[in-house]
Amino acid sequence: MTTGKLTIYWTLIIILLIAVITVGGTVVWAKYSPSQPVEISILSTEELQGEVYIRGAISNPGFYPFTSEDSLEAIIQAGGGITGSADLNRLELYVPETEEEEQPQKIDINRAEAWLLEALPGIGEIKAQAIIDYRELNGIFSNINELTKVSGIGSATYQEIKHLITVAD
Repeated sequence: MTTGKLTIYWTLIIILLIAVITVGGTVVWAKYSPSQPVEISILSTEELQGEVYIRGAISNPGFYPFTSEDSLEAIIQAGGGITGSADLNRLELYVPETEEEEQPQKIDINRAEAWLLEALPGIGEIKAQAIIDYRELNGIFSNINELTKVSGIGSATYQEIKHLITVAD
């Protein structure tokens, strides 16, 4: 073969390889779907109802009521929806034993609105607003101990509510 025919031969091989890689990549990408819905079915003769605790990359973690007609999406929406850091490929479902002690719902002092902060013992309208003002001036709390830096919240109030509060991860 001459050099000209050899160059054309290799050019055709390279074009063919690029076409195969492009078509193969397109087929693989079309079959990949990271947001495939997951269906969870619980076979039971009883009607399910109660409360579910959702946490993690959710806007308002906590306990939410549910019935067997509720979808996972509806329960997540009840919690304010997911945050931008959510990994929807790794959802966890935990069903506790009946003997397990239920933990109280904790209020995230970095995200809670005034009405929710007011639900804490010893925190009224003025202290709730002081927490929000402190958060806006100084940024989010890095740990719950910082709450004592808020005007009007001393160690007695902190001791009363420390088991009921948290800060977001």
